[in-house]
Amino acid sequence: MELNNEDDDKLTPRTVLGRRLRRLRENAGLAQRALADKVGYPHTYISRVERGEQLPSETLAEDLDTYFGTDGLIVELLTLAQDATIPDYGRDVVGNEDTAARIQVFGSSLIPGLLQTEDFARALFRESLPGESEEQIEERVVTRMRRKRVFDKTESPFYWAIMDEAALRRPVGGARCMAGQLRHIATAAESPRVAIQVLPFAQGEHPLLGGSLSLLTFRNGATIGYVESFSSGQPVESPGRILQLTQRFDMGRAKALPEGDSLDLVRRCLREYEHEVDS
Repeated sequence: MELNNEDDDKLTPRTVLGRRLRRLRENAGLAQRALADKVGYPHTYISRVERGEQLPSETLAEDLDTYFGTDGLIVELLTLAQDATIPDYGRDVVGNEDTAARIQVFGSSLIPGLLQTEDFARALFRESLPGESEEQIEERVVTRMRRKRVFDKTESPFYWAIMDEAALRRPVGGARCMAGQLRHIATAAESPRVAIQVLPFAQGEHPLLGGSLSLLTFRNGATIGYVESFSSGQPVESPGRILQLTQRFDMGRAKALPEGDSLDLVRRCLREYEHEVDS
């Protein structure tokens, strides 16, 4: 019903969530302060959520669903609002990560999204989206971290990441941030379902320079691709184009260091950042 409201021509999942919460509160005969006392959050927080200025945390969404008995409605609206922060050109691919049997990614200058820490992602968003508020930045960070739940599944996808050495050397967020990021990569590589390789500077040119690539393969054997560059991206599904991208990925993998040597390089870079932090 909210989607047909005539007094707002810019209705979004965020504003739908806020309106639904306000309606639930008003139908229960509660003021914002009263609801805040019931669920244990500041009334100013509830107010910002109702006005669509801030998304609720997942904990608040769950607490609201419990209080109002709405069977997960607020959590579902929160998920829709979080997904709306993902660029249109990447939403289809990100939405398929949860059902993929294998995920192969290459990052030319950044750590791939599913391997990023909160601090790393936060630093990226602050720099690339200077007009956004801290609250909006945090919402994007939460959305990116939510994607990592794919690794918690009973049958998580096989994940193969190749990254250029530049992704390790560029001090995004500073030395402390990068030290935490590289520790996370080393820990993630301990999983038998995760493979991480680094394309070293010593290899010179390689077929994946200048962009980022994701290949998602499903249990029926179908594969979709996603090519991304600065502020743009392109989903790819045609078999011929998928074959070309797969060949590029395989050539990049052949030029990359073996997994053990790649982790040695990650740990060397980690020690350099740790030394910088301690000095």
